Amino acid sequence: MIRIMDRLFLFIYSIIAGALSVFVLMAAAGWMDPQLMLMITEALQSDIGLKTAVIISAVVFILLSLRFLYLSVRAEQGTVPSIDQRNDFGDVRISLETIENLALRAAAKIRGVKDLKAKVSVNNAGLEIRIRAFVEGDTSIPALSEEIQRAVKYQLEEITGVPVANVSVFIANVTQSPAFKSRVE
Repeated sequence: MIRIMDRLFLFIYSIIAGALSVFVLMAAAGWMDPQLMLMITEALQSDIGLKTAVIISAVVFILLSLRFLYLSVRAEQGTVPSIDQRNDFGDVRISLETIENLALRAAAKIRGVKDLKAKVSVNNAGLEIRIRAFVEGDTSIPALSEEIQRAVKYQLEEITGVPVANVSVFIANVTQSPAFKSRVE
């Protein structure tokens, strides 16, 4: 809510600053009648109501300037990307890094998978997991990919309680399984 108010104030502030800039530019360039400027100054000096309104507007403008200055120089609080859930006992936050580690752990349990990397993103449907893996050469890639998808989806939904919308598996390369030569003596 505060961010929306700051955006609204910034919008109003920008319009006022733009109008004042045009006025000052016109006055400095000589595009404004000097008599008009003199009348405006005299009106400010003689009319107490107008004088009060201008003073209040100037104070508000200065306060908005200070607020935007503060927003521009304050240290941004680094928030860790996470999934926020609410239950009967309170709020639960699970970092995306935790979900990546759980996905990697689930995929690593599958035989024939090597050198895993995971990337997690969140959308309205749930989690989207992208797994990058190397596989051993004698493993069926379609069967292995399906097993990785099933294991990761089950593990994450079971542990986090967050629905998994999609598990994409990218097989980056095929490695040779270590061949042990038998020694004959």
